[in-house]
Amino acid sequence: MAPRGSQRTVNKIVAENRKARFNYEILDTYEAGIVLTGTEVKSLREGKANIAESYASDEGNEIWLINSHLPEYLQANRFNHEPRRRRKLLLSKREISRMRVGINREGMTLVPLKIYFNEKGRAKLELALAKGKKLHDKRETEKERDWNRQKSRLLKTG
Repeated sequence: MAPRGSQRTVNKIVAENRKARFNYEILDTYEAGIVLTGTEVKSLREGKANIAESYASDEGNEIWLINSHLPEYLQANRFNHEPRRRRKLLLSKREISRMRVGINREGMTLVPLKIYFNEKGRAKLELALAKGKKLHDKRETEKERDWNRQKSRLLKTG
């Protein structure tokens, strides 16, 4: 058994973009590191992040997370960060080139799915290469979800 003080939260989800799976058809996912300042990490550890309206953009040879909201850390005083600043994502060149092909040729979008802390305590972002759903696809997804919910209720009651 591990000593009492060394227990870590494994893959603690800080922020999740729940609308992404409804609005987009997820084709491929990637795990990316995020370049953060000290106060941003402390704010993330408090679990106060929001990536619902954010997206990732390909600029030059880098991928940037845009419009994500990490609120200011209250104890940081004047050394705080800007809540909606652009954050660089850490990916390999091969992953960036695959994403670039998907974005430019096939018209896909880079959508952040969730921010979490891995086993080593580092902040990671799950990023998806996705294609936007049409209205009829969204309706089909909703019907399927409702049917599964009904099915589970029927099986519960017997």
